[in-house]
Amino acid sequence: MTGTRELSAAAVREVHALIAPHVRRTPVISVDLADFGLPAGPLLLKLEQLQHAGSFKARGAFANLLLREIPAAGVVAASGGNHGAAVAYAAGKLGVPARIFVPEVSSPAKVARIRSYGADLVVSGAAYTEAFKLSQEWEASSGAMRVHAYDTPETILGAGTTGAELAGQAGGPLDTVLAGVGGGGLLAGICTALGGATRVVGAEPEGAPTMTYALKAGEPVDAPVGSVAVDSLAPRQAGQLTHQVLARYPASMVLVSDDDIIAAQQRLWDRFRLVAEPGGCAALAAVLSGRYVPGPGERVAVVVSGANTTAVDFSR
Repeated sequence: MTGTRELSAAAVREVHALIAPHVRRTPVISVDLADFGLPAGPLLLKLEQLQHAGSFKARGAFANLLLREIPAAGVVAASGGNHGAAVAYAAGKLGVPARIFVPEVSSPAKVARIRSYGADLVVSGAAYTEAFKLSQEWEASSGAMRVHAYDTPETILGAGTTGAELAGQAGGPLDTVLAGVGGGGLLAGICTALGGATRVVGAEPEGAPTMTYALKAGEPVDAPVGSVAVDSLAPRQAGQLTHQVLARYPASMVLVSDDDIIAAQQRLWDRFRLVAEPGGCAALAAVLSGRYVPGPGERVAVVVSGANTTAVDFSR
């Protein structure tokens, strides 16, 4: 893990300028909570599921490939799916060889997307940790550069551009930003981008409370990995660096059930015809389930972080 690059709001802005030609400036829409059957009130949605490769992960992938020196062997990544798709996409655009390792629980939509970008794909192992171990072996034998899904400064800074962009699109100061948490890269990036000026809340599945466990223990520790969002929000441990960032600000955490996540996914589609994968809906689930209740007049934004799913059947 690279640990020397500065993590600051200014650094996020610099990375944003660097990757801007390669990523989408995804839209922010204002909705009314009444549309979801809740007491009326505004809610902003940052639609990062419209990003290249289907998730915010493209930001961190381009940040790594543009900021670091890439060896002739190219890059290697382990992923539940979204990070792998993002690295494959970025590598393809920049002409870099890429080998991606994903576990067998990765969704068919994510596996298909990685293959479509031309990366060398290895599907092996029952969980992310096993795919990660295989990627380490390939890194050691090939000399390829590892692009970590969440625990390098470059990945965090890239993810943080989501927050920097959101702040500029919100039409005024935000009180709270909610985002889903797996290893913690997105939340750490948003905290870094906003510099403590805005409350940041992470939403995790009850079956994969990775960062909740880490913050409670004071360090990353093993956590359960069972959830409907297992292919995007369920590493065994939070990152060392992401944990340090979140402990410094700090961010608060809420847990949501699988039923909450699925309900949020369905309601986003039913009310707005927006597709998101389960992991991409965790933050919205926190609001719709009442696990996070905005106060009177509170300006809240939710990051809808990914949409690599086959949940909507268009065959008919």
